[in-house]
Amino acid sequence: MTAPESGRGIGNGESSAEITTTFGFPRDTFRILHVSTGNVCRSPVTERLTRHFVSQRLGILGGGLIVESAGTWGHEGAPMEAHAETVLAEFGADASGFVGRELLDEHVIRADLVLTATRDHRAQVISMGHSAGLRTFTLKEFTRLVNAIDPATLPPLDEGLVMRARALVRAAAALRGWLLAPTAEADEVYDPYGAPLTFFRSIGDEIFEALDPVVTALTGVPARA
Repeated sequence: MTAPESGRGIGNGESSAEITTTFGFPRDTFRILHVSTGNVCRSPVTERLTRHFVSQRLGILGGGLIVESAGTWGHEGAPMEAHAETVLAEFGADASGFVGRELLDEHVIRADLVLTATRDHRAQVISMGHSAGLRTFTLKEFTRLVNAIDPATLPPLDEGLVMRARALVRAAAALRGWLLAPTAEADEVYDPYGAPLTFFRSIGDEIFEALDPVVTALTGVPARA
């Protein structure tokens, strides 16, 4: 297993002084892995918007949070799609330095939360094993579950972002069988690959609307007006 590529995470929580898990990965970090197909459109946008929104709320990057992405048919080494970069820029997020990755076992093993674009992606991640079922959701599914969680039941941020994030995932997993999607399509973020900029913008808006309550629950800080 290799170390994560430089620049894929946020924060400085990967020093040798950290407490590690049985897999040898840091225990005082929390990794979010966004997954789509090619890792050039949806998952890069979701990755970079997550970083952007967390830093907006907390004023800093870090707190042990690492945000990454990969694709089930990832374009290894490919740049982000130009329209995806445009959408990120319109949200004020940074698209620089992005490099596409193919989803590997090691990415799933060390992820604390996997958020996928579609149900098919979720099924592919879970089929890889590594006890991924309880920590893998589609993005919109996770949003629906998070919206049903009372923030007062989560650890306060002053106890650490990692502790709060782990509690959020456990609470969401406990609710999954009780809060089903109204339709199958409700949990999907459709692929804009090859589409015009207007469609990329609509997908960007969907991702924004799904991420906003998740980041609010994660940080305990609502979006600025």
